[in-house]
Amino acid sequence: MELQDLFLTPFYLGIFYAIAFAVRKKATNAFTRKYFIPALTAKFIGAIALGLIYQFYYHGGDTYNYFNHVKVIYNAFTTSPSVGLKLIFSHGEYDPATANYAAQMEWYGAPKEFSVIRIAAICGLFCFNTYTVIGLMFAGLSFSGMWAMFLTFVKIKPLIYKNLATAVFFIPSVFFWGSGLMKDSLCMGALGWLFYAFYQGAIQKKRPTQSLIIGFLAAYLLFAVKVYILLSFLPPALLWVFNENSQRIKDPTIRMLAKPILLGLGGAVAFFATTRLTAGDAQYDVTKIGERSKITADYLYQVSMNEGGSAYHIGELDGTLTGMAKLAPQAIIVSLFRPFLFEARNPVMLLSAIEATFFLFFTLRIFWRVGVGKTLRYISSTPVLSLCFVFSLIFAVAVGVSTSNFGTLVRYKIPLIPFYVSGLYILENISIPKKTKRPSRRVVASRPQLTPAS
Repeated sequence: MELQDLFLTPFYLGIFYAIAFAVRKKATNAFTRKYFIPALTAKFIGAIALGLIYQFYYHGGDTYNYFNHVKVIYNAFTTSPSVGLKLIFSHGEYDPATANYAAQMEWYGAPKEFSVIRIAAICGLFCFNTYTVIGLMFAGLSFSGMWAMFLTFVKIKPLIYKNLATAVFFIPSVFFWGSGLMKDSLCMGALGWLFYAFYQGAIQKKRPTQSLIIGFLAAYLLFAVKVYILLSFLPPALLWVFNENSQRIKDPTIRMLAKPILLGLGGAVAFFATTRLTAGDAQYDVTKIGERSKITADYLYQVSMNEGGSAYHIGELDGTLTGMAKLAPQAIIVSLFRPFLFEARNPVMLLSAIEATFFLFFTLRIFWRVGVGKTLRYISSTPVLSLCFVFSLIFAVAVGVSTSNFGTLVRYKIPLIPFYVSGLYILENISIPKKTKRPSRRVVASRPQLTPAS
């Protein structure tokens, strides 16, 4: 951060809040309106805090590596706009006009990292290339998708909108790591929009063209930046769609006959999509994912041990999918409930441990009140619960097995957190009867309709 951050950040914050207040009426209703500005503020605080932590605690890191690349592009643009645009829209190819600038960028030939740099560079053109303002823009992009996620959950379960707001917006690790100039901000926004598009287009059957465009753009961004999030989300999302649609078949005999067909079709589509998406990808090809997970986990573990960091070990990976499956229970526990408090070795890790302890006690509380058997029955019979928990478990295994470092894990696991916590709140709502007052003879309360104002 530099002096211009101190002067320009308040000015741009004023602009962003003015835009937020202008769109709030259209994006909210009487029930959700009060969360719009606080949720956006949490994202802005997370973006600023992320920059400060990386500058004064870590003394560098990915967010500043991205910004250093953005600086190169911005300098090129101020010298020659055509060269700057060539860099922004390049895909790692050699061009004599951009060679001097490309040589200064370590990630010029790294498509996933450069996707983030490209978006950040475009943002930088509108704010004099100010780090904090770019971070706020990323926070805004992330917020847009997470607001769409929140509205989708609220449409499904309107009576627990307060709990859902907590699950989506106010979990500390999510609004900290999911804001600012990082891959994770873009991915959280894209995941929220993809969830919204699936629900609006495939379940509500509304605005199919709009839903298709939103879903395609969100999926493309996930594919470009972190394809494993897309791979983890697609199968449970398709399962969700088929379960929702099969439940609408009124005849029980036809429904019983159709369900395995729909599930089989959904599984085939999911398998085809995941294999086609990753074909030829050296890092995420499904046929090599076990091998890549072992390499990544071993590398992060050794780096963490050499630097005295927060390494963990859940068992030996043998580079196969079977080996990953054997470690699935340990991976789920480490992703959802660790680090434990006694494993914390620094202030940042302690905060992660406190949050993980909350998840553990909250999960045990719900299971104790509902019962394990009933929990499984509700998950299998309630499509949105199937989505939330199947996605959470798949993702927990993926990041838990391949990370081997708590510091990295706390950032990698944030996509599952809103779904997991929302799933717990929904499970509690549908399984535990609430005490209801007898309605007044004079006034009969109607169920609140929590859809955005038109």
